[in-house]
Amino acid sequence: MSQQRATIRQETRRKRNSLSNNEQKIAASALKVNFTQHLKLQKTTQNAHVGIYLSNDSELDTSLLIKDLWSKNHTTYLPIIHPFNGTTLYFQRYEENSPMRPNRYGILEPKLNCSQICPLAELDYLLMPLVAFDDHGNRLGMGGGFYDKTLARYEKENWQKPQLIGLAHQCQHVENLPIESWDVPLKFIITPQKIYHW
Repeated sequence: MSQQRATIRQETRRKRNSLSNNEQKIAASALKVNFTQHLKLQKTTQNAHVGIYLSNDSELDTSLLIKDLWSKNHTTYLPIIHPFNGTTLYFQRYEENSPMRPNRYGILEPKLNCSQICPLAELDYLLMPLVAFDDHGNRLGMGGGFYDKTLARYEKENWQKPQLIGLAHQCQHVENLPIESWDVPLKFIITPQKIYHW
């Protein structure tokens, strides 16, 4: 199974990395429109707490969406790798002037400020990156397991929040993913072309 997952990961990353700058810009704009539509369908008009990420490795660009959320008085939070266990994530408030630093993967994250951390259950939405997704809401990440480990209690305790949403380019869709016991399925996946719901 691990070889299957590695092969899918390699192939979908290749497709994603082949997108042109113009295709990425169009996709980022469409993502903003589709997530705004999703918020309307959820009757969320203002002051939502949204966990999101800064794009890396040709992931669907979230920069326009983040600015749009700020303009509509929603609060955004970025993941920070836990400073002690190094395997789970905190979510810290992110604003235009937030002090940032690169983590061990070279991805920018806010400098740790415990007063700005939002407990997972207090987020309304958690927008997650992924490498591939399938017809059943299963998500394949980069392989580090950060989100799965962070969300391990989510399924067991049946939390009502946050709503888990994957963000991806349409080319990252596959029919079926080989799933491990620790994988947490998603209720929604938003691409520039479509909003999937299970």
